[in-house]
Amino acid sequence: MKYYIIAGEASGDLHASNLMKALKEVDANAEFRFWGGDLMQQQGGTLVKHYKELAFMGFSEVIMNLRTIFKNIKFCKEDISSFNPDVIIFIDYPGFNMRIAEWAKKEGFRTHYYISPQIWAWKENRIKKIKRDVDEMYVILPFEKDFYTEKHDFPVHFVGHPLLDAIDNRPPVDIESFKRNNGLDSRPVIALLPGSRKQEIEKMLEVMLSVTSDYEDYQFVIAGAPSQDEEFYQTFMKKSNIKLIMNKTYDVLGISHAALVTSGTATLETALFKVPEVVCYKGSYISYHIAKRIINLDYISLVNLIMNREVVKELIQNEFNSKNLKIELKKILDEKTRKKIFGDYFELEQKLGGKGASKKTAELIYHKISEQ
Repeated sequence: MKYYIIAGEASGDLHASNLMKALKEVDANAEFRFWGGDLMQQQGGTLVKHYKELAFMGFSEVIMNLRTIFKNIKFCKEDISSFNPDVIIFIDYPGFNMRIAEWAKKEGFRTHYYISPQIWAWKENRIKKIKRDVDEMYVILPFEKDFYTEKHDFPVHFVGHPLLDAIDNRPPVDIESFKRNNGLDSRPVIALLPGSRKQEIEKMLEVMLSVTSDYEDYQFVIAGAPSQDEEFYQTFMKKSNIKLIMNKTYDVLGISHAALVTSGTATLETALFKVPEVVCYKGSYISYHIAKRIINLDYISLVNLIMNREVVKELIQNEFNSKNLKIELKKILDEKTRKKIFGDYFELEQKLGGKGASKKTAELIYHKISEQ
């Protein structure tokens, strides 16, 4: 079978690569053409565009790059037509993917969506387009099945969360040798995960670094994103207790005592590594105030959304400052608080539905397109 896959972010690259691996196990003749990243490329097939070329953050940034976005949409349609896949698999990235899905459905292509757009957070009216343009939807959050099936009468497949597989499949880290090989000493590590896009890193990292002088008994490690160059991070690093480790986020989390994390998939990854965290977010003034008016959620982190209560502290926009960050970091370093967080993390993992999301999704996709 011929699979055309579109992932527009680092997290999508991770989940799509695991799906591709699983598809090869059920379909020995699987042929891939895709938009994604290095992890997908390692699974074989043809990389059409790297997600580094597609990362526009926030409302104002999207508006400034509309010409490029529309150019990419036009090119994507032409490329799909030329490849003529048996199925198109969309991985999250809704602003782009929903436009392609509308066109693809009209053209007669099979449209499968893995990792739903977060329409439960905003733009709920997108459900009309999803019901019209998406043949099969595979959701990874437990509350999404009820949202689609019960509230909107659109049957979906709950496959569990692929992060459980991604984390379980990683080789174990020897903490002592990892520290030694990366120039770290024996002090506990506090991880800094400032995001993957330049715009958000610039907004987040300076504030995160501002608290490091108050914690000399700890060493801070920036988990460098694969979408950025090492030189970019060096401009922020002026203090002696800061280390930068590139492209090894899971290894960094595996040795960490606590973490400061930009809102996004990384908040859930940190929780699944059982690392107490403070969730941070600060967008541009325009983007934040637009989002505040149209997003109707009590929380922004996946951890709190899944648990439907505050498990991890969220510092958002003006609340994300050095003073508040020091207060919240001190709390998660306290053993009593940490014990409670660990219990919440265990409950979170049970809610996510167990391992095997990639395998389940691959089997469902293959059997669906085989029977048609």
